[in-house]
Amino acid sequence: MIPQLVTARWRRKDGRTGRLFLPVIPIVIVLSPLLVLTVIGGIVACFMFDMPPFRTLAGVGRFFWALPGARFEIEQGPTAVSVSVR
Repeated sequence: MIPQLVTARWRRKDGRTGRLFLPVIPIVIVLSPLLVLTVIGGIVACFMFDMPPFRTLAGVGRFFWALPGARFEIEQGPTAVSVSVR
């Protein structure tokens, strides 16, 4: 299952919190021309560094397939950031 929604929350130094919801599908549709160029650049880089392009693409696909349910939390001093992928 591909991720549907990415939620980012942060806490500022003064204690206020912010939240940002990012829908994945509309963002991918808008950025799809850049996605095609990125895939082509990745395949060229695979040939430059002598890596099998299809296995590398499969590994990247597995990474994105495993993202739903992932949570990343970073806290440094009074600032905190939390990102969850649904």
